[in-house]
Amino acid sequence: MSGDGRKGFSEERLRHFGRRVDALIKGQSLSREEAFDLFSQILKSEQPDLQHGAFLAAITAKGATAEEIAGIWEAVYEMDTLKVSPNVQGLLAENCGTGMDSIKTFNISTAASIVAAAEGISMAKHGSRAVTSRCGTVDILEVLGVDVDCEVGLVKRSIEVAGIGIFNGTSKRVHPSALSRILSQIRFGTILNVAASLANPALPTYGVRGVYSREMILPVARAMREIGYKRAFVVHGRSSDGLRGMDEISTLGRTDVAELDGDGRIREYALNACELGLKRGDESALLNLGDVEEEAVRLLQLLSGLDREDRREIVCLNAAPLLCIAGRSDELREGVEKAGDIIDSGRAVKKLIDWVREQNRDPGEKLERLERMLELAYA
Repeated sequence: MSGDGRKGFSEERLRHFGRRVDALIKGQSLSREEAFDLFSQILKSEQPDLQHGAFLAAITAKGATAEEIAGIWEAVYEMDTLKVSPNVQGLLAENCGTGMDSIKTFNISTAASIVAAAEGISMAKHGSRAVTSRCGTVDILEVLGVDVDCEVGLVKRSIEVAGIGIFNGTSKRVHPSALSRILSQIRFGTILNVAASLANPALPTYGVRGVYSREMILPVARAMREIGYKRAFVVHGRSSDGLRGMDEISTLGRTDVAELDGDGRIREYALNACELGLKRGDESALLNLGDVEEEAVRLLQLLSGLDREDRREIVCLNAAPLLCIAGRSDELREGVEKAGDIIDSGRAVKKLIDWVREQNRDPGEKLERLERMLELAYA
């Protein structure tokens, strides 16, 4: 115990940490090393909870740089992540939305990942329960029957056998020391939605990531390059009037993109779903209804090819970048068409069944439940 001994916190470290938070509030940025050091102190509980919240609020409000994102990612990955190395053929990919956006859509990235896995792309997802949304990817997959609270070794096996698995970012079985504790205490979006979600135990190097603001697109793409991604899409979609955003590629309006190519270059551009052969979407059809059971049934209808409207189109659109970075499509328009073919072939819903079978300690009951939900979807 040092300093004045209050709860074991060093007065010198408290003051240093506080000065860096004050600098963030004033708009100054941290180096990667500084971000790593400060967040390491949070993970090791070397700072009181008030300092934790102040740091997260300040850096989020400022807008994190690529170096700050990489530093926080490094702290979480090195100090509080159980690591695995799935043995897969070809590349290992991931996709997710970061939340904190203003258009609360259904679980688009979840459905897109299943479509990509059905095409033979090995998917190592890393998600969480809802913090700023109504239903996170972990929430809906739990209802569908995936064991979201299992050990990382079972997720590894699921990736190897079924071609897809999810690590629960809010579970102590994935992040045993501190991250689950921190996430359990906050109900607002922070830079952890980006940096911690990158701390995937399987460390994929191909990814598609939706972010909550246009300003975060380039910093996140640069951070992904810095931590070892080989190819990636970082996207932020807009509403039809351009005033609100989503952490997905949008069928409602413009989407801004930063694409990391195989040579390490980042290209920025905008795209419109209409240019890729899709009609303009109806926002109300894309919103999360808030009832996770109902959302699960609707997701099954989509994956089974029964829903051929707005939800299907935005899922195909968001699966397309995964197909492109994995070399299954040469361009996004082709990827959209291929995603639709995958769904219509029945492979997407079959992939979900395989996933439930493999990422489960006792799959029998969960498979029976999924079968009953499929019957509701087809009714």
